Amino acid sequence: MIRSFGVEKNQVARWAGLTGAIFSMSQSITAVAWGRASDKFGRKPVILTGLASTMCCFVLWGMATSLPMALTVRAIMGGGNGNVGIIRTMVAELVPQKEFQPVAFSIMPLVWSIGSVFGPAFGGFFARPAEQYPNVFGNIAYFKKYPFALPNLVACVVFFISFMTGLLFLRETLEIKRNKHDWGIALGEKLTRPFRKLNSRERRQQKQQRQRQRQQRRLSFVDDEASLPLLGQRSPEATKEVTRPSMTEVFTNQTIINLISYTFLTLHSVTYDQVLPVFLNYPRQVPDENNTHLPFKFSGGFGISSNRIGTIFTIYGVSCGIVQFMLFPWLCRRFGALNCFKAATMVFPVVYLLTPYTALIESEHMRYACFMALLLTKGFAVIIGFPCTTIMLTNSASSLRILGTLNGFATTFSGLGRAVGPAVAGTVFTLGVERGYMIAPWWLMAFVAMIGAIPCWFIIEGDGPTSGADHSQGYESSSDDDDGDDDEEDGTLVPNSDEEEGAANDDGEDVVSLRTALRSGNRAGEEITLVIEAVEEGSESGSERGSSSDNEAAGLKDKKTTEDSTTSPTSYGTMS
Repeated sequence: MIRSFGVEKNQVARWAGLTGAIFSMSQSITAVAWGRASDKFGRKPVILTGLASTMCCFVLWGMATSLPMALTVRAIMGGGNGNVGIIRTMVAELVPQKEFQPVAFSIMPLVWSIGSVFGPAFGGFFARPAEQYPNVFGNIAYFKKYPFALPNLVACVVFFISFMTGLLFLRETLEIKRNKHDWGIALGEKLTRPFRKLNSRERRQQKQQRQRQRQQRRLSFVDDEASLPLLGQRSPEATKEVTRPSMTEVFTNQTIINLISYTFLTLHSVTYDQVLPVFLNYPRQVPDENNTHLPFKFSGGFGISSNRIGTIFTIYGVSCGIVQFMLFPWLCRRFGALNCFKAATMVFPVVYLLTPYTALIESEHMRYACFMALLLTKGFAVIIGFPCTTIMLTNSASSLRILGTLNGFATTFSGLGRAVGPAVAGTVFTLGVERGYMIAPWWLMAFVAMIGAIPCWFIIEGDGPTSGADHSQGYESSSDDDDGDDDEEDGTLVPNSDEEEGAANDDGEDVVSLRTALRSGNRAGEEITLVIEAVEEGSESGSERGSSSDNEAAGLKDKKTTEDSTTSPTSYGTMS
């Protein structure tokens, strides 16, 4: 695509690197702002905004007809999407348990591998459709004028599917926004209701959700009793607005070390992926005594077309996906995230040093075999390295409160690495081949990878952002009852399977139902207040009965039954 703008062939690598650098630079500038926006407005709306922005920019990117237009579109595309850090934050909020993190954090690299399969394949298969498929697209003026529009339109379809999936089925994970009504989720449930059968727990949760929505919409009176929180509501600490974390909270010694490791990993691995297609497309040079002086001076690439490059990346992506799904979780659980990351950092320099020498192999089959072996080794190291450093960065945070900002800075620093790496490597590639040194960009990457391997030896695995705090999920609440009794219910609206079957729990359920009726405005205030006080007294007496003798408990249980019949919602409706 860069060559179609009139760029000379020996300058393609430089401008391709600058194009990727502008995207990453714009993304790094706006990443922290997107992260703070997700802390305020929620993860879901920010992610949907990023998807919509990228989808629109893909249309413009496919219609770019000049290098300045292409650079401008890439800058807008990078600045309008901060989803990488936000998605990592959502995964951390959904899966706080360390034992499940290897599987959870391996999803993003797995999706990246899938993109590596279909992205280059789409690009090579659909690019220049009027030339490749004249019988189908030869008479369409649009594809003649914009030869790279079709693969971008196909990508827009994928983005639209992702946008609708997130709108209808993605649930908010930000604590202060989690229980807010989401019309997208409601619409998704209505659309899928005819195609699925709900179990009893899902039906109970939906019923309770509808009750809470009615309570928020309809209050008939407000008094001291009505303003009391329900037993199943979250504590004030869970529902109040989160204050902006300070920089000293975000940047601790361990978070700084992890950020440095993550930045270096992104810098050299993304640079390799950017330079590799240019190397594969660069014309092959037959080694002789005039142009080759081993081990340093030689030039030439593989000289293959974009279709074959797409096939290579397809094999690469499929292989990485298999490794990601089958091996990584086991390796991470067996050896730990830190040890796996250390091993991966030792592999990168070796791969980078050997890659350019594969072009010197005379036998075509052996040349491709050696190259694919190095490429798959690098892919295996990437599959191990990225989720491991993400896990360690997440666990270095002191709490979920700072995780959104921390991941925003991680995206910023990694964006700087993605911007500087391809730009510098593209320039070094151009200067190197002009002087006959194809090894120049690859050995530069190897040197950077060696430096990036140093900080990982100073990393200490943390306990994670949930240590020392209860981050409840769903409708559960971590607040205790005011009386401080540890044996009382913890305020969970959805009953757990291991609830105690005591009389005190029965009375507590009556309190929940009566206070719910109070909140919905269906009962008279003064009479309800009296009934609630009576039931609470019965609950306290029920707790005392748990430690008394069996005979006394039986007598008081009869008394409780009489009180329950008096205070049940049905009998109270008759009273009203």
